[in-house]
Amino acid sequence: MSSSGTERRRLTAKGRATRHRIVAAAAAVMYEHGVARTSTEQILEAAQVTSPSQMYHYFEDKRSLIQAVIEYQTEHVLTFQRPLLRRLDSFEALEGWRDAVVQAQRARECQGGCPIGSLAGELSDADPQARAKLAEGYAQWEGAIRDGLASMQKRGELNAEADTGHLALALLTALQGGLLMTQTRRDTTALEAVLNAMIDRIRCHAVD
Repeated sequence: MSSSGTERRRLTAKGRATRHRIVAAAAAVMYEHGVARTSTEQILEAAQVTSPSQMYHYFEDKRSLIQAVIEYQTEHVLTFQRPLLRRLDSFEALEGWRDAVVQAQRARECQGGCPIGSLAGELSDADPQARAKLAEGYAQWEGAIRDGLASMQKRGELNAEADTGHLALALLTALQGGLLMTQTRRDTTALEAVLNAMIDRIRCHAVD
């Protein structure tokens, strides 16, 4: 277990709740303003914490808080996706997942982009530890997609030539690009186009 995991295990229930409140507040503020433009004061106010010393009781520095925010946002995104990802093992499920992703962006008026992608764009070149943590989050997401495609292949719905790992990575990459375009264009046209193109690409491996 990591040192941060050990620390969480040693906290009291009240301490764990306070720590979670700080992380959730930091994630929300960083998502809205960006990591670089987020101050300690903004996090304290959002978390309703009275002093910096209380926050740094749970985190050594801002970098360790950022690590916790990445974990929080990864879990947040995957929790939303998990009910669909667990059953992402048919073309009907792929289309349902696509529709859910598109509808979520419409509900947010195409603002904000992907919480993980937003952090990746800002931190990957600046913080090697953050980049590694973000890569772990993307790997979880990619793995869930790959597992669904592998189930389709195992049942004989995809042919043996289908590289499920490659297709899963391509689908996730297409999603990230589509979300960025959605954020920039303020419409879901590009997101729908790229997800449809990837599902069609996967369908090329369908067994009649």
